[in-house]
Amino acid sequence: MHNLGWTRSSQQPNHLLLTADSFVRTTLPGMKACSAVVHAGPALGARFTEYTAEFEAGGELGGTTAQRFIFVIEGEVKLEVDRKSSKVAARGYAYLPEGMRHRVVATKMSRVAVIEKPYQTLDSVEPPHLIISNEDAVASHPLDDDPALQVKCLLPQEMSFDFAVNTMVYQPGASLSMVEMHVMEHGLIMLEGGGIYRLGDSWYPVTAGDFIWMGPWCPQWFGALGKVPAKYLIYKNWNRHPLTGLPR
Repeated sequence: MHNLGWTRSSQQPNHLLLTADSFVRTTLPGMKACSAVVHAGPALGARFTEYTAEFEAGGELGGTTAQRFIFVIEGEVKLEVDRKSSKVAARGYAYLPEGMRHRVVATKMSRVAVIEKPYQTLDSVEPPHLIISNEDAVASHPLDDDPALQVKCLLPQEMSFDFAVNTMVYQPGASLSMVEMHVMEHGLIMLEGGGIYRLGDSWYPVTAGDFIWMGPWCPQWFGALGKVPAKYLIYKNWNRHPLTGLPR
């Protein structure tokens, strides 16, 4: 049945909600038997790019000159780096430093969240290193001492990394303890469950499969609803001075 022009998707000056009914797929350079749903990028005002790559069996992700983070939502991919091959299955992830040559090939139909960002160097620290791991291997901790809201930090909390990627799990009824407003921007993919997200002055019902971009200082708050936990994968830029990257 035609939706008669209705969608939950919404773009505002400081945020975006993108729902599956409005996804448009494209092929990025280097992709083979693979398509991308581009969620955020410079055209939106974001300083990073995030997309979902949808692979056929044997499909391949194209290359990039930026640093790259991948998180396997469904399926399994083979990651080739320096003539070594690693299988990355569901809930597995990898961080690839800027300039590291690699191939990502699906061993079966797969969906993978991909985050790419130009690296902002710091003279005082060593550049970040390759990471291949799985969310199940990462210890969780409560946010603001609330055991009903658990966080897993998928990247080391080290100054060499200029962004963070976390998973957050809310038990039904759990919520953020405050409306947050800060200099960092976010890219967020709902993985499981759902709830209500406040973005700016708007309140949105959200569910698994939705993507959210939050610009700097966008008022933001989330509360989980339903009978199952809500879970999302969230990006933020950090560890750099707010003046970093501006022309001198």
